[in-house]
Amino acid sequence: MDDLNKEICRWRNRIDKIDLQLVKLLSKRAKCADEIGKLKLKLGIEAYSPEREKEVMHNISTANPGPLTAKSIRRLFERIIDESRSIEHVTMSEKKKKAKNNKSGE
Repeated sequence: MDDLNKEICRWRNRIDKIDLQLVKLLSKRAKCADEIGKLKLKLGIEAYSPEREKEVMHNISTANPGPLTAKSIRRLFERIIDESRSIEHVTMSEKKKKAKNNKSGE
């Protein structure tokens, strides 16, 4: 039984390391979304891009090796995309407010 507990501990340690990598990667992805929000504002386009989201879903579905199901991967990425879109909205709103305040203060 002690060997099995040690093995569980080893697997949990691996999960902990992977979780830290995921956090770093999600933060990098969020930074990209932030920058895209700035560019979309300059271009005068909306944060929501259904075509791009379909492309992302296709890419991740095609790349999924399992054991997560296609449905599970889609649900995870729906949340990731939703949070990324939220970052874009916040960035775009803040930039619009700054621009408006700069114009009204002139």
